[in-house]
Amino acid sequence: MTDEASVLPLIHGGDAPAPRAALPVLPPLALYIHIPWCVRKCPYCDFNSHTASPMLPEEEYVDALLADLDQDLHAVYGRELSSIFFGGGTPSLFSAHALGRLLKGVEQRIPFAHDIEITLEANPGTFEQDKFVAYRALGINRLSIGIQSFQQEKLKALGRIHNGDEAVRAAGMARQAGFDNFNLDLMHGLPDQSLDDALADLRTAIALKPTHLSWYQLTLEPNTVFWNQPPTLPEDDTLWDIQEAGQALLAEHGYAQYEVSAYAQPGRAARHNLNYWSFGDFIGIGAGAHGKLSHPDGRIVRTWKTRLPKDYLNPAKRFQAGEKALTNDEMPFEFLMNALRLTEGVESRLYPERTGLPLESLAESRREAEQSGLLQVEPTRLVATERGQLFLNDLLQNFLT
Repeated sequence: MTDEASVLPLIHGGDAPAPRAALPVLPPLALYIHIPWCVRKCPYCDFNSHTASPMLPEEEYVDALLADLDQDLHAVYGRELSSIFFGGGTPSLFSAHALGRLLKGVEQRIPFAHDIEITLEANPGTFEQDKFVAYRALGINRLSIGIQSFQQEKLKALGRIHNGDEAVRAAGMARQAGFDNFNLDLMHGLPDQSLDDALADLRTAIALKPTHLSWYQLTLEPNTVFWNQPPTLPEDDTLWDIQEAGQALLAEHGYAQYEVSAYAQPGRAARHNLNYWSFGDFIGIGAGAHGKLSHPDGRIVRTWKTRLPKDYLNPAKRFQAGEKALTNDEMPFEFLMNALRLTEGVESRLYPERTGLPLESLAESRREAEQSGLLQVEPTRLVATERGQLFLNDLLQNFLT
């Protein structure tokens, strides 16, 4: 790998090369663990998920995850983990025994922060009370429950395996298992969904008193069933009405929007996601997992792992499928496509701290974005205007070279 800490190409908006400085302080470090199996693949899902066989290769997969982690340890530099996120797929298909062995192995390799946040994604159809009590005993202290809707006809249209009653019970079971911090995933803009339908879902979710809500619009993604066989989705005017009324309802009940589709009670924003959006570092292990790691010499490297579970479990194949060191030209977009999703943006000083590049290298692009009304004129922060949040792709175009 070439050393990019010296002089690199021009940054858009600058007249001279902007050398990247060494990073005196490395950003917080998180760990993402991908469990790629689901009971059934949903027609809207473009994540790396695969239908599970009757017997999951739990032990073999945990062995592979720890071996994968071993190969990334050279980039840890003595840091501790601030958060861990089990994503999928459906991680709650794995037994508490398997996850416990995995967490123990991770902690033997990288120390945990005293207040580490450990999140597990789960679906209502995989909830078992005893299993979730055991998860909590392992130190998993946050759940993210994939509800999507409480209405049976909408769940059927989405290909979900649970029903509305199971979704309601799941939240209660999470609390009974000792989880005082949990997220509910909820979609809007569903096939044939009305404003009343969407608000009914949201009211049901709020009544369950989650600490966090991920409330986002269904989009049709390539390589999905819905992309090839698109359902009838609400008109744009209805989608706008749902968005406005839903945000008002969430605010009324104390859920502050801190990111494009994330709402939380005070102090309950997802720390793992905040680290991601503020250009922190994360190791990604598991089939298809992505990572981003900073090095003291200023190099910032994105990695991605072998995608198919059968290849990931094949000892003859490498875990890492590829890596890319970010160039100076790419850095503004890479940093801001995350930071500007946050409704309050980030402090301006974070840009040089996390990228090794001077804030002045953004000056011309920043001025153009401010003049277009997409970026706030705020010297100490990088933050989108309300219009910039709505047209984030247009805002980010200012920072592409």
